[in-house]
Amino acid sequence: MPSKPKMKSEAKLVREWTLPVAATLGSSVRARGILLEMRARLPAATKKSLDIVGAVLALRMAEGAEEDFRIASEIVTTGLVGIEDLPVIPREIQDILSISTTERHRWLKDGRLQSAGTRTVKLRGRAKKITFHVFDPRRVEEVLNEDLISAWREEDAETKAENRQQAVWKAKLKRTPKTVEPAPDTSPEDASRHRLKGWDEFERDGLLR
Repeated sequence: MPSKPKMKSEAKLVREWTLPVAATLGSSVRARGILLEMRARLPAATKKSLDIVGAVLALRMAEGAEEDFRIASEIVTTGLVGIEDLPVIPREIQDILSISTTERHRWLKDGRLQSAGTRTVKLRGRAKKITFHVFDPRRVEEVLNEDLISAWREEDAETKAENRQQAVWKAKLKRTPKTVEPAPDTSPEDASRHRLKGWDEFERDGLLR
């Protein structure tokens, strides 16, 4: 059976879309996330025809694939409408805000990073699905523009210092021996009375009167 003719390496059909800053938020990770979102909407045969360079999506196909090129172009064009509102996923927010995974988890837990809901996906090659929080891009933009990350890190540093001082104080208290409570005051006469046996009978008989 004769093999199919190979496509020319040089693409003749090209179309590009420049992603707005409001969509990428200045992040190459976010830009690639948009690329993957667009690829997921394309037919399997044309997914790899769409790529990204910087913030520019580019669809490239060889001559003779005009119909596939037209369909893919329409899908991408439609998919990019309102792309600025595409929820931000964890790896994207970490790149946009330059934060660590630990910081993301901590600030999400205490409410400083507000979740916009969850998303469940099945990763390639894995049987189980994973669920993760996503974030509102406009809220992420506010956090970025207002430099809230610096303020949050200062708050965390202060809290950490306070916790360290409390831990040192508690450790010091544990090492300090407990003081023995003093016995109630007693007169010498009462003390002697407790030491003598039969004192009650001695007093009852009135021998000292």
